[in-house]
Amino acid sequence: MKKLIFALFVCTCFYGTAQTTTELQKHYEAFYNQMRLQGDIDGVINALTHLNVLSPSKERMDTLAYIYANDNQHLQALNTIGIEKLATDSDLAVQVKAISLKALNQPKRALEQFEVLNTREPNAYLAYELADLKIQTGDNAGALTHIEYGIANATDEMKYAFYERQQPYEVSLKAAFMHLKGLVQFNMDKTNIDAAIAIIDEALKMDPNFNLASLSKQALESRKEAPAEPKQ
Repeated sequence: MKKLIFALFVCTCFYGTAQTTTELQKHYEAFYNQMRLQGDIDGVINALTHLNVLSPSKERMDTLAYIYANDNQHLQALNTIGIEKLATDSDLAVQVKAISLKALNQPKRALEQFEVLNTREPNAYLAYELADLKIQTGDNAGALTHIEYGIANATDEMKYAFYERQQPYEVSLKAAFMHLKGLVQFNMDKTNIDAAIAIIDEALKMDPNFNLASLSKQALESRKEAPAEPKQ
């Protein structure tokens, strides 16, 4: 008799817990939808975190990481889904890892993730990211391959955003590629600064307000005008 009562008690507790979990999940699903309507990012993150605790879901974790990354909370994004290169990752997860690792100044790790995205569906924007990261990691020949692909596949309507000024701005993606090409030219032949400047001038012809290209040109001109170091 005692065993029967104990079993009934356990079943009742289990049912009560299951019911409570279901009710909580419905509550946070409704809360999530409301926070989305209100545009409350912190509320959306809160709701998704609770939902993942109540009912873990890889798709929901990817979404949570994306929201963190989109809100420039890159460390939190990577803490949510990790930094490993996984063949089972969704495109969204790979994108979050790539963007967040780049933002956290981890070019080699970011490059791995952008390479994965590029094998799945190459495009001119990915080519730019790959070229930029390969320049940073010293692979100028590899960068040039992506630059040539990007110039050939970028349309006149495509833009790329830059943030080195207080006010972000956009330039033609083709101009952005030409700027990178000028940097690669300089890296591969530092004795011919004029060739690099000529390429950057092409970028400035496409977009005269391309501030970063102007800064690069000024830096190259200053190197050209600097007195040669005396020989020992």
